[in-house]
Amino acid sequence: MAQQNMTPEEQLLQLRDARKLVLSDVKYYPNIVQVVLPILAPTSGPTVRRWVADFIAEAFASPALPSKDKETLCLLVLEHLKQTLERPKEDPYVLQSAIMAAASIYPLAMRWMPSTASRIMNAILNFNPLKLANSPMTPKTRVLVKSMEKTTRMLLIHLSKRDPHNPFAPRIQQYVERLLRSRSEIFDDASRKRAFAEQQAAYIEAKRQRLSADTAPAPHVQVQPLAPGPNSLAAIFTLTGNTGLQGFDAAQMPAPMAARIAVSTLSRLDPQILTLAVTGIRDRLASLAATQAQAINPDTAPLGVEEDDDDYEPDYYAAEDTEQILNKLDGEAQEEQAPKLEAASLALGAFKLPPAPSLNPDIAAQAGQGTVTRVFGAMQQLEDPIVKKPKAGINRLAASSYDRDSWLTVITRLATRASAGLENVSVKDENGSALADRNRPSLSNAIREMLYNYVLEDFRKRIEVAVAWLCEEWYNDALQKRYSTDAPLHYDKWALKLVDGFFPYLNPQDKVLTRFLGEIPEVNASILARVTKLCRDPSMVQLAITSLLYLVMMKPPARLLALNTVQDIWFEYEDARPMAGKVLVKWRPGFIESHSGSNEGSIPSGSSGVAVAT
Repeated sequence: MAQQNMTPEEQLLQLRDARKLVLSDVKYYPNIVQVVLPILAPTSGPTVRRWVADFIAEAFASPALPSKDKETLCLLVLEHLKQTLERPKEDPYVLQSAIMAAASIYPLAMRWMPSTASRIMNAILNFNPLKLANSPMTPKTRVLVKSMEKTTRMLLIHLSKRDPHNPFAPRIQQYVERLLRSRSEIFDDASRKRAFAEQQAAYIEAKRQRLSADTAPAPHVQVQPLAPGPNSLAAIFTLTGNTGLQGFDAAQMPAPMAARIAVSTLSRLDPQILTLAVTGIRDRLASLAATQAQAINPDTAPLGVEEDDDDYEPDYYAAEDTEQILNKLDGEAQEEQAPKLEAASLALGAFKLPPAPSLNPDIAAQAGQGTVTRVFGAMQQLEDPIVKKPKAGINRLAASSYDRDSWLTVITRLATRASAGLENVSVKDENGSALADRNRPSLSNAIREMLYNYVLEDFRKRIEVAVAWLCEEWYNDALQKRYSTDAPLHYDKWALKLVDGFFPYLNPQDKVLTRFLGEIPEVNASILARVTKLCRDPSMVQLAITSLLYLVMMKPPARLLALNTVQDIWFEYEDARPMAGKVLVKWRPGFIESHSGSNEGSIPSGSSGVAVAT
């Protein structure tokens, strides 16, 4: 196709037709590429060689050509590209297209030639694109260095993203970080301006003068008197004689900037200079007030009478009779009294705020509930800490770090301790019997409901919140029992409510139940009765027995109650007997042998129902 007797124009026409052919059907790419490769030789014209190099780069960058065909073609093209790149005084445009083609071939070659991939990666990692930066930096050199650095960095980043677990990934990461640091040091330092030695010396000299300003005499400030004639307000307060400064429009300056300039200037201003300037402005105002014309007194000056009206002029109309004169005098008296009445009506009276509405317990509870709702909303927007902090225990300070845990501590203590000692106030009738409590909304119960809903929204993740809340409830109940025997207790109620809330959503692989039973401060028979009911589902037997075994092994005060629960499970559920029997054989030897046979279906009455605090 590229014959010696053809002109470059004819060769380009044929090559363009071949390109149209491969664009219409990619299956012709291998044949066309093999035919045009010999044209890259130095014997061809530069225009034709540029077109061929550009065509090869386009072929390997085309997404339409399958990767298998590209892998086959790269074996034929690599040798020609190598010769082109190593040829001295090669055309820059040919080199550019050859480099682009080689960059497209790199992923293909490294995919099926591991040894070649290692050599290529070592060559790239040993390449320093910032080497030219050591020479004097010209605009052309700066552009070349930035281009090579960015090309190398992008190539390595894409290779690392393609296979993050590649052995070269750590080296690529270190190389890219080192390249970024070197680039910032070279180009950022070059763009910074350095002060000249003369400027530094002048700055030091000015600083010395400012430090020694207290010993120098204060400069004399002379305030010029006002010019004769009318003066503007700006002219009255202008102290400088500079025409340029007098023409400056201060209204164009932003108010915050003007405030900062004024504050900084007044803080450094000499008090003597300020006193002289204020005195000069006062003198100007006094002289201006003295030169102003005396104002006319409206009470003494006749209205509607001019100076020219003093001349006598005879009246040419009929004289008024007595009745008309009296009517006119009455009208003038009413006109004089009208402004006085209007002025009296416009006088401001004493301003008094309306009395605040009475605050009853219902309104107070609603306001408190709204505040707690806002606190919950702000708390849910806080993110979980990345690094878990060690627990501070019961003596932790609430809201000391303003994170989610601190706010939860505040909320739980508001729910448990805010109304402590106030809930057992009862009203009695004349006979001494307690009346029915009013259904008033309680702030503590409202917070407890919000905590309950908050935990159940994601109970697996927020089981720590539930445990912390129940610990506070148990501690508050223990304190209330010391001071009053009939104080309302909340631990049992909310512990059972939480258990009933998340038990239906447990699955056999959950460890939440074991953790919950192991961390709450008190385990009673009501809670363990719920655990017994889990054994209705054969898939939940292992979870229930494992949780009870944890109590037996790790919480000795609850061991008796947990073993009694395992014993009840052994009697009630046939599917749970193998696992329950293993626990009873170890912790209650002889129980299985003594209850097998005739007593197999009976349930002993020795199960304890006493709560155990741990």
